[in-house]
Order: sequence, then C-alpha cells, then structure tokens
Amino acid sequence: MEHITLLIGIVIVTALVFDFTNGFHDTANAMATTISTGALGPRVAVAMSAILNLVGAFLSVEVAKTISGGIIDEDSGIRPEVIFAGLIGAILWNLVTWLAGLPSSSSHALFGGLIGATVVSVGLDGVNGDAIVMKVLIPAVAAPIVAGIATVAATRLTYRLGRGRAPEDTAKGYRAGQIASAALVSLAHGTNDAQKTMGVITLALVTGGVVAPDSDPPLWVIVSAGLAIALGTYLGGWRIIRTMGKGITDIQPPQGFAAQTGAATVILASSHIGFALSTTQVCSGAVMGAGVGRKGAVVRWSTAGRMVIAWVLTLPAAGLVAGGAALLADQGNAGVTAVAVLAVLACGTIWALSRRKPVDHTNVNEVGSQEPVGAVTAALRSVAPPPAGPVVSAAAPEGAAETAAERGVPGTAPELEKTPTPTPTPAPAAAAASGASS
Repeated sequence: MEHITLLIGIVIVTALVFDFTNGFHDTANAMATTISTGALGPRVAVAMSAILNLVGAFLSVEVAKTISGGIIDEDSGIRPEVIFAGLIGAILWNLVTWLAGLPSSSSHALFGGLIGATVVSVGLDGVNGDAIVMKVLIPAVAAPIVAGIATVAATRLTYRLGRGRAPEDTAKGYRAGQIASAALVSLAHGTNDAQKTMGVITLALVTGGVVAPDSDPPLWVIVSAGLAIALGTYLGGWRIIRTMGKGITDIQPPQGFAAQTGAATVILASSHIGFALSTTQVCSGAVMGAGVGRKGAVVRWSTAGRMVIAWVLTLPAAGLVAGGAALLADQGNAGVTAVAVLAVLACGTIWALSRRKPVDHTNVNEVGSQEPVGAVTAALRSVAPPPAGPVVSAAAPEGAAETAAERGVPGTAPELEKTPTPTPTPAPAAAAASGASS
C-alpha cells in the first residue's frame, strides 16, 4: 500500500471541514424543538448533542460502506481530485443554505457533489445509478413523509393521553421526554451523518491505494470524523435552529416530544439498513407533522415551501458547483490550488454576510425573527385559530402560565391583552342625576 500523499491529505482535511459544517448545519435536527420550548438552554442542548453525535459515530459503519463503495464505482478511475471537488461543492451549498437559515440536506449536498464531480471527470459509468435510486432518492422522498405521518399520529396520541390534565401537571414529564428524545435523535444523527464523512475519507484512501477496496473505515478515520461533527454541533447552527424551532410551526412541549421520537425512530432504522437518508428532511417532516397533529396549530407553509425548494435544488446545485471544481482540479496542481483559493474566498464572503445579522444562542428564540404570514397560513388560521388560553412552557416553574400573545404567536395582539380596559366615564346627565339623588 502507498503512503498518504499531500493531495490525499488535502482531501482528508477538506472532508473533515465538510463534517464540521454538517455538524453545525444539522444541530437543529436534534435540538431545535427542545430549545424553542425551553426544555433545555441553548448551550446545554448543543453540548449534549455534540457528545452524543460523537458516541453515535462508533455504533455502525453501514452508511459509510454505502458512501465508499455504493454510490461511486471505486474501480472507474476515480482520483482524489474528484473527491476534493465533490467536497467543495457540498461545503459551499451547506454554507449558502445556512446563511439563508434553510434546513437543507448536508447528505444530499455531499451526494450531489460527488456525483457531479464524478460525471465531469469520469463520465456516467463512474456512478452506480441503482444505488443512487434505491439508497438515496427513494429514502429522500419516503423518509420525511413517513416521519411526518408517524409524528401526526404520535402528537394526537400524546394530546389524547394528556386530555383533562392541567398543563402545569404534565410540564415536567414532557420536559424529561423532550430531553430523552433529543438525546436519541443526536445519537441517531451520529450513526448516520458522521459515517458519510468516514465513507468519503475511506473512498479517498482507496483511490490513493492506501487501503484495499471494500475496506471498513480505519479507527483513526472514525475518531476524526466523530470529533469533527461533534465540534460543529457544539458551535450550533443557530440560524437553522431558529427556523426549525420557530419558523415552521409554534411548537409546544408535547409536540416537541412527539416530533423528536418519530424522527429518531426513522433515522435509527435507516442507519441499521444502510440507507444514507437526510436527517434534516426527516426532522423537518416530523416538525411539520407535529404542527398538523395539534388541533388549532398552523404550519407556516411559506417556510415549508422554501425548505422543499432547497431540498429539490440541493443535489443538482452541489453537483454543478462540484462539476466546475472538477474541471479546474483536472488541470493538475495549479487547478487544485485554484479550487482551494476560490473555495476559501467564497466561504469568507458567506461568513462576512452572516455577520450583518448575527444569530446566536442569545437571540435564537426571538419571535420577531419569524417571517410574515403567508396567504395559505392566514387562510388556515381563520378556520382553525391557534389556542389563546394559558399554556405552560416545559421549562417554566410549576404554576406559571403565559398566553399565546405573550409567547408571540403570530396573529395575536399582546398589546391589546396587556392594556387594561378603561373605566367608562359617566355621561353628564347620569352624573347630574346622581348628584341630585345624593
């Protein structure tokens, strides 16, 4: 076996950078609903998610095998430059959607980047079409639908079981349930998404002759990929957490518990089978299902529509960027250097744009950040308005309640609720009569 060359080293570092972006891009999958309902503080939530992502990276290698030897044909003449170009396409798409606050799929960005770079450099023969259809496209369509339907049923069952109970009596139980289900989602995320980077690094090692084809990821690959995604998770993708927790629907603790449990079940099942599905799409589908499942709740379909558009564009957009990068990288060392420089400049520009309106743990739950109500949402709300009675947050002390207006639910008017009703001034005639009688 050959030693790791400089180019393969660059590919490995780039893969870990992608893994890092995958971590902060997908933090919302596990923790958005937990943070939005107050079950956990933002910093504590992302720290717990990071640790469990790292643990999950060691539990399975089935998804890594799908990436390293399933989607791309290892024997088709794939070179490290191709993998490098594919990773650049995935990283840039992750950052663009993060800037927009859209929970798009890091997994599909990676698949699109690898496919686009492979097609440009090797041709269609370098791509395993059957594997893409069976293990990528079909799960991409089915997983969010399955997660959404399961969460609708779970949400309705949860509210039915809690019927007749005061919200303050169930708040502590739902808080514990949300924390447990969020931990399960984080663990499941590690078993699925961390392995994708392991698969890419293993593919690079195979193309460079460092390991034999069809090999499992070496231990150092598993450790480095787990640490990279854990670090990205800890830093938190606050923009996407805001969208998932506040932008799709108004999440209450029972909904958050149902959404996270349904999502974790789907992700763990797919990891066991070896389906490299999008955890983002699964969790987004679960959140929408939670909105549909609660009577009186309204899904903000304008936000959901933008998310779906991002999902559809992810594969081709990352593929186009990666294809252009592959054309440059095929020119030799100068081309690889040019791709790296352009990628760094693009990443720097995106980061600078994000500083104009920063989002962090201090303002992630600000209700004022929600987008305007769309026509579909307004129509649905007129038929089934959100409940305006007092509700109790999972993190609130027992007995504490707040109205829908105080929580900032769109369509309510806090200033009207909080303004005391003025005492009517007696009419002059009535006042005179009163004075005469006295």
